[in-house]
Parts: sequence; C-alpha cells; structure tokens
Amino acid sequence: QVQLVESGGGLVQPGGSLRLSCAASGRTFSSYAMGWFRQAPGKEREFVAAISGGGWRTYYANSMKDRFTISRDNAKNTVYLQMNSLKPEDTAVYYCAAKFSSLSIHVNEYEYWGQGTQVTVSS
Repeated sequence: QVQLVESGGGLVQPGGSLRLSCAASGRTFSSYAMGWFRQAPGKEREFVAAISGGGWRTYYANSMKDRFTISRDNAKNTVYLQMNSLKPEDTAVYYCAAKFSSLSIHVNEYEYWGQGTQVTVSS
C-alpha cells in the first residue's frame, strides 16, 4: 500500500550536516505518521524521530532532539530528516517508516519500511 524510498545519505565529517529525504507512494500520505529509525552494525534498530500525518506533532529521541529535525511536505509526499552537528556515533543505516494514524516511537508498530540509506560520519 505504501512504498518508501530514502535518499540523501553519504559520507560527512564530524560536525557536518545532511538532509535525508523519504519519498512515499500513494495519495493518502497525510493519513500516515512517519518515523525515522537507524541501525548501526551489531546494534538494534533504534528510534530517531517521528511526525504526525498533518505535521503538527513531532517526537524525538532525547539524544537527538537538539540536533535533528523531522518535517514533511504532504504536497510532495515526502518526509525529511535534517541532521546537524553529526557525530561518529550517528553512523548507521537510516530507515524511514510509515504507520497508519497516530505517531509511535516503537519500531514494531510501523507497517511499511524503506530500503535504508547509509550515513557515515568520519574524518
């Protein structure tokens, strides 16, 4: 029902910035809350940020709240993750995900997932 494609990952130096994008299919994009998750090698997938269908409510992991910003443009069926002041520990594959109705921070509540985009923070 929903297909998601992430883009915008790459190699950046510590302290740098990246903006990830996630393009979604369908014409009911605003009915879905969207989330960003990440997974580093040898670690569990962890919550990063989420946004409600209309874009009015957001939620962040505490360690990322002051550095990352989630937003969406429903006219473009796209959700974004602006990442600033990147650190080596931010290195991971970043995934966008969708779930119907209200936002959630729990990975197992999301129905649809993108393929992921690699973010590497290294000098």
